[in-house]
Amino acid sequence: MQTIDLQAQVDSFPFWYHRIELPGGITTPGWAPLSPEAYRIPEDLTGKRVLDVGAWDGFWSFEALKRGASQVVAIDDFSDYLGLLENKDRHAWETFDLCRGAFGYSEEVCQRRELSVYNATEDELGRFDVVFFFGTLYHLRYPLLALDVLSSICDGEIFVETAILDDFSPYQGGLGNGYSGAQPVMEFYPNNEYGNNETNWWAPSVSCLGLMTIAAGFPDVSVWKLVDQPREIAHCRGFCHGKKAA
Repeated sequence: MQTIDLQAQVDSFPFWYHRIELPGGITTPGWAPLSPEAYRIPEDLTGKRVLDVGAWDGFWSFEALKRGASQVVAIDDFSDYLGLLENKDRHAWETFDLCRGAFGYSEEVCQRRELSVYNATEDELGRFDVVFFFGTLYHLRYPLLALDVLSSICDGEIFVETAILDDFSPYQGGLGNGYSGAQPVMEFYPNNEYGNNETNWWAPSVSCLGLMTIAAGFPDVSVWKLVDQPREIAHCRGFCHGKKAA
């Protein structure tokens, strides 16, 4: 694929969520992830089978393969429109496929399935060494169920990233007013209270996120925030790394 043709194809899409560095010095014009290093993904994933939940354009799917994963399965149900996109702006797997082709990954090594996380069963997808669960938990009506489902097909470790309440709560006064005392709290949003997005259903505190991950079957857990004192809602994000018992 010639560079000029690839650039034209990238430019043909009205919206990119992920900023992905493609061959030939081309970078997709997305904004996520804000800080890849903050996710604390191991540099070496050699031989690992990885599930990428809520893959969107595929940044973390491709990153896993760059780090040596033997196979990645990306799933998404395309239910999130960020509270602002129209149907015509969300191109399902087209952006993912464009990037996969640009990198030269085969459909066998880099698979993608249109699938809800609730249907991510062993019969459908097999088993995984590592699960990426980024930017998805707070969009789910049943977040703990989703963690349970993912635990049932994961033999190793899970990495989770989500909106959190530690520094922002629409019910507690907005930015700078959350649950900063390690309270295991989760809030429910029946409308668009969090970020003006009707698909944001729940947000946990980072402490709650860790306890949920333990409850789902990952006893060895660590949690952290994207930034200590966020100055905008987009930076109110938290992480969890959970490992199965040896």
